[in-house]
Amino acid sequence: MRVLYAIQGTGNGHLSRARDVIPALLREGVDLDLLVSGTQADIQIPYQVKYQCKGLSFIFGKKGGVNMWKTYLKSNSIRLQKEIKSIPIDKYDLIINDFEPVSAWACKISEKACFSFSHQSAVLSSKAPKPKKSDAIGRMILKNYAPSSHQFGLHFKAYEQGIFTPIIRDDIRKSVTKKGDHYTVYLPSYSDGKIIHFLSQIPNVKWDVFSKHNTSEIVTKNLNIRPITNEAFVDSMAKSRGVLCGAGFETPAEALFMQKKLLVVPMKGQYEQQCNAAALQAMNVPVIKSLKEKHLPKVMNWVETKNKVEVDYPDITMEIVQSLLKAPFEV
Repeated sequence: MRVLYAIQGTGNGHLSRARDVIPALLREGVDLDLLVSGTQADIQIPYQVKYQCKGLSFIFGKKGGVNMWKTYLKSNSIRLQKEIKSIPIDKYDLIINDFEPVSAWACKISEKACFSFSHQSAVLSSKAPKPKKSDAIGRMILKNYAPSSHQFGLHFKAYEQGIFTPIIRDDIRKSVTKKGDHYTVYLPSYSDGKIIHFLSQIPNVKWDVFSKHNTSEIVTKNLNIRPITNEAFVDSMAKSRGVLCGAGFETPAEALFMQKKLLVVPMKGQYEQQCNAAALQAMNVPVIKSLKEKHLPKVMNWVETKNKVEVDYPDITMEIVQSLLKAPFEV
């Protein structure tokens, strides 16, 4: 079977998941090609990528949201159309798509089946938690960014059939955890300056901050600012007292799996993260809306509490992959 696995390259979560999905696909003996599109990822996958596209990336800002101006400047619709037309999707028996727009739109235009295998598919489910404030535009963007004909979803809970619990990558499962003396921080949509100003006001706490905006290590006040590497980030989480991060999917899921205290800050204007925050809040994970000083007391209280959320995330990667490989013959 010839399979194209198309992966979103904006942010780190999709590529982190792919590091476990790819070997599972290869163990099933498929003839596998990889497509990656997008920018702003800090990690690489140790496999040859056949199609490297610029795609359609959302650019992180430094004030808690997406930088829409830079996103617009990077969009280049003519280039995107050329990329869509350049992918020979007809030669593949199965297209597996992790929220990747180039192959998704190539399939839609050619009326070829596209099997979404992503967290975003689960977020769109009517059974998945949603924020109290509706966002019709945000939902429309999420639904049409990488359209698909069939959905396999991943979420914090298996809310319905076809939604699975998170794929926890192997290096997280094998990590040795302990309760250290620091908190791990990953808030890529905030500037280092904003994070330093906010967290330095919480005394006697060590913050290990991983930054998308800095290429060298800086120690200031009670914060250690570090560039992102996979190994350093996993090690920091494993030895932390807790994790403060955005309301993405992979990092919160990994923190919960490691049985770490978790507090999330959803990105402004990002519908998926607002939905994730609603789901996590329903699981008793504390949420703050921003790094404004009025939210400091809630962070201070979180630091003092010992409450953790218990989850059960078994290793079902191979089970999901086998379901995906059967899917074209069952539709």
